[in-house]
Amino acid sequence: MKKEENYKPVGEGAGKQAIEELRHEILSPLENDIHKLRDPLVLASLMHTAATERENTNRLLKTLIEKLDTKFAEVDARLSAMESGAMHGTAHSEEVLLPSVDEDIFAFVKEKRYASAEEVRRKFGYRGKNAASSRLNRMFEMGLLEKRQVGRVVLYSAKKL
Repeated sequence: MKKEENYKPVGEGAGKQAIEELRHEILSPLENDIHKLRDPLVLASLMHTAATERENTNRLLKTLIEKLDTKFAEVDARLSAMESGAMHGTAHSEEVLLPSVDEDIFAFVKEKRYASAEEVRRKFGYRGKNAASSRLNRMFEMGLLEKRQVGRVVLYSAKKL
């Protein structure tokens, strides 16, 4: 068997030399940059650029915060309008549809001007006050009735629309 003639053994220094060339290729630009950073003019330029970018960012954030504050104010105003409308019974611009029993109870309260849960219980034949009270409270929450505490009795009256 013959040894190939193209084969040339690499000496021990060839690998080290390749590593040194690679290190020089990578580290040389970094050393140049480090050397540039020692120059006060370059540092001043970098600091000026950073300060300018910070000012721009602060200006942008201020604008965004102002827009968010405006939107939050709008949302708060809408919520306040909805809450006050619900409290005053104006939130329901369309006709409120009630079950026939609730319509009868509403007509009874309207006719009598003031009615308690006990009176509604007797008139409509409920076994206990809880069912009558529950129906009256639901109509109060819908904004159809007002309620007043008179001693231990709660009196309901029809709201004047």
